[in-house]
Amino acid sequence: MSVLASILNTQHLGVDDLVTLLSLEDPAELERLYAAAYAVKAREVGKVVYLRGLVEVTNVCVCECRYCGIRAGNPDVERYTIEAEEVLAGARWAWDQGFGSTVLQGGERCDGAFIDYVEGIVAGMHEMSGREIGVTLSLGEQREDTYRRWRRAGAQRYLLRIETTNRELFASIHTDDQSFDQRLECLDRLRSCDYQVGTGVMIGLPGQTAADLARDVLFMRDRDVDMVGMGPFIPHQDTPMADSLGDFEQIKDRQLELGLKMIACVRLALRDVNIASTTALQALGPRGRERGLLAGANILMPNVTDTRFRRGYQLYDGKPGLDEGSEASCRALERSVEAVGETIGYHRRGTSPHYRRRKSGSKSE
Repeated sequence: MSVLASILNTQHLGVDDLVTLLSLEDPAELERLYAAAYAVKAREVGKVVYLRGLVEVTNVCVCECRYCGIRAGNPDVERYTIEAEEVLAGARWAWDQGFGSTVLQGGERCDGAFIDYVEGIVAGMHEMSGREIGVTLSLGEQREDTYRRWRRAGAQRYLLRIETTNRELFASIHTDDQSFDQRLECLDRLRSCDYQVGTGVMIGLPGQTAADLARDVLFMRDRDVDMVGMGPFIPHQDTPMADSLGDFEQIKDRQLELGLKMIACVRLALRDVNIASTTALQALGPRGRERGLLAGANILMPNVTDTRFRRGYQLYDGKPGLDEGSEASCRALERSVEAVGETIGYHRRGTSPHYRRRKSGSKSE
């Protein structure tokens, strides 16, 4: 049995196993990796893609993350916060199209007005849908009482990316007032508030090694998360990390491939979690999101934000779909999902199977 075959037959992957998988370059071996991950996905979560209608509610942010295009110190960003009624209209549109879930994403804010704003939107979404809609929040680090308020209003999932589990690397891409331990504490708070907890990392950061990424995968497994949202690092021209990877055009394909390998590794290691195939993959290749599905992902997040605001929410350069209408985007996405042999789980929340098993006390085999 080859080394690759032996690893792919391993039930409990270790750091060395994952480093080997993340270092694969031979196209035939990569296809074997993706096929193995896809087989686990088909068995554990099914060949069903769940759609989350993404609304980018605000680009106002108090943080100065060195990689982010909407960091507080970027003077070239025209700031916005979408009126609650418009957010609800976007959520209703997605609901009427059969999306079982909506994601509210935005810059990090902790002020009382913003907390009230989010709480009101979440409650309004549930009133609109008869409490049937799934609601995911991705709004950064918050106090536990804030997380509880939003949970009581009806949010079920929360994505808070750790970005990297290498503490030195974490410090290099954040400012001194941002703490790795604080991020861990917030993940604990989310668990205590009974969210479906999601996290993820940036892939292909300057100075990041295959061993770093392998430890990231094991962190997510050992943290017992329910969902994973991660993507390749793509520099933004108005950030301190704009030139950190040199000529990015020369490494785009490598970044995409590394992103796909990470999806496959997370699927093999965590098995029954929800994994998003993110827009960043699409930015690196015309079929990036579809390739993510074939590597083991099962979640897509079409952007249903009003096109008036999309240019103001560019976390990285080259973000696709800035001028594409929501309906056109969704129809194209539907065709692309069908083309890879999957179906869309319309009118279904797509709750993480891992969360269901975790709550019931059972484990995935």
